[in-house]
Amino acid sequence: MMRRDVLSAVLLAACVLGMTTAAGAGDIAAGKEKAQLCAGCHGDTGVSQTENIPSLAGQPDLFLQWQLIYFRSGTRKSEQMQAIIEQLSNTDIQNLGAYFSSLPPFQPAKPDADPDLSKKGAQAAQGRRCASCHTDSYAGVKATARLAGQREEYLVKALNDFKSAARTGGGVAAMADIAYSLSEEEIAALAHYLAQL
Repeated sequence: MMRRDVLSAVLLAACVLGMTTAAGAGDIAAGKEKAQLCAGCHGDTGVSQTENIPSLAGQPDLFLQWQLIYFRSGTRKSEQMQAIIEQLSNTDIQNLGAYFSSLPPFQPAKPDADPDLSKKGAQAAQGRRCASCHTDSYAGVKATARLAGQREEYLVKALNDFKSAARTGGGVAAMADIAYSLSEEEIAALAHYLAQL
């Protein structure tokens, strides 16, 4: 059953991504209008102010599209997202990806409250070769998530979800392999470090 769900999501994603390539980039203005559905949880500017809800501003376009497709297909689970995503067409998904990727990502304004924890997180990121997928600046690329500046507690949640196999969708095999061996301390340090970037 799970294998069929994943295959279904991949086929849907291929169709949407194929249409994106053929039709060009999504419409940012249309995406901004549709993003009103998202503002209550993800913030008016794509920067979340809500615990355990990710910021979307500055995420790579294709990453956003894939996640929306995973939610729509039911491969990735969220009661809150399910009610909204069912209303979205493929064009809406393209436009939302274009809009949120065009927004400036969150930049932490205050100095790091725990530089020693950040140092441990940087070591864990280097040891796990996180930059090999997420780029040296952790800004993400194509279908790989931006980690820099993401909400700290959300990063902890995401890593724990990958570790426990509660998270499905793109990158699961690689992320589960990485997260499985992380201790709680390493997860906390990684999340703190990445949130400060």
